[in-house]
Amino acid sequence: MDNNTFILSKKVINISLIMIAIGLISLAYGYFGGLGAGRIAANILMNTFYFLGIALIGLFFVAVHAIAESGWQVSVQRIGEAMSRFIPVGGILLLALFSLGGLSSLYEWTHTEHLDAILLKKVGYLNVPFFMIRFFIYFAGWIILAWLIRKTSLKLDVDGDKFYFNRLRTVSAIFIVFYAVTSVTSSFDWLMSIDAHWFSTLYGWYVFSSMLASGTAVIIILLYVLKRMGYMTHVNAEHVHDLGKYLFGFSIFWAYLWFSQYMLIWYANIPEETVYFYTRLKYFNTIFFLNLVLNLAVPLLVLMTRNSKRMFAVLLPVSAVVFIGHWIDMYQIVMPGVVGKEAGIGLLEIGLTVGYAGLFILVFFHSLSKAPLVPKNHPYFKESIEYHTNY
Repeated sequence: MDNNTFILSKKVINISLIMIAIGLISLAYGYFGGLGAGRIAANILMNTFYFLGIALIGLFFVAVHAIAESGWQVSVQRIGEAMSRFIPVGGILLLALFSLGGLSSLYEWTHTEHLDAILLKKVGYLNVPFFMIRFFIYFAGWIILAWLIRKTSLKLDVDGDKFYFNRLRTVSAIFIVFYAVTSVTSSFDWLMSIDAHWFSTLYGWYVFSSMLASGTAVIIILLYVLKRMGYMTHVNAEHVHDLGKYLFGFSIFWAYLWFSQYMLIWYANIPEETVYFYTRLKYFNTIFFLNLVLNLAVPLLVLMTRNSKRMFAVLLPVSAVVFIGHWIDMYQIVMPGVVGKEAGIGLLEIGLTVGYAGLFILVFFHSLSKAPLVPKNHPYFKESIEYHTNY
């Protein structure tokens, strides 16, 4: 139970700032290199949504286990709480994007003078004022509930008062209900409306499943980094095993939804639906199938055995593959609709992602340093330490 407080070192800060600088340089290259407003806006949207989704899953991880009164996750819940601190940052970045011309570059339906018959039928939902109202509702709810969960969790850690334990469950339940709705509608707003003539009733859950897999992968990576730094010594193979099972299960869940959406559209063969996959198969063929290899084949084949889920030597590289894989999944969600066949993966895409990762790391570790790493007074902390799984 040593090293109960994380100390934010200059080395971590410097590495984060270097990564952020790489992102800014890449953004400047995209602007002055004439890559186009659409490609720049698409990259900002893609990365902001990707890391925002990871932050939301960190909060989801804490909330869903609080509701279930799970014991094992208490040892690692500070990681999820610290991840959620990126939510306001994501909100600021998206607001800046939408306020500085990004809407017109990303969304065809904002060009009201050129709306066709299909888009005119959707104008009651897809209009800028209502779009921004929903935006502020999403972030107001996420930020307030994240703050309440974090605040209640820290108060619970002071003396283990059952009052705060019950409050944590209540606030977590409110967040889960709110997030169940807004995770779907926000993906409709910010991602699916890029291809505004097309829609899928599975889309919101598909995006959510991608968040689950990538968010779990990041929790595993961050836990490994902390243990390498000498922290989180109370976390053992049993906790790692459960995280590995999550990564394996969520990867299968994502693949199930991917197949369900694709198969139904392929089988029906309706032009209004198939156009979405036609574009991606014709111009993004390599990325389309690489997506399946990284996000399904690798975790399925490598994590199938029990021992593979208990060893960082196996789990860490798979987590890195899944993290990259779901970035590619986000790429093929956003880029074909905004940039089309002119899209590519170059300095702008890679460098900007490095910058976002640096910003996320800086926010995460700064937040982590503001609270005890080990919630010793949590009612289930002893159960977490003594936790053992046979499966």
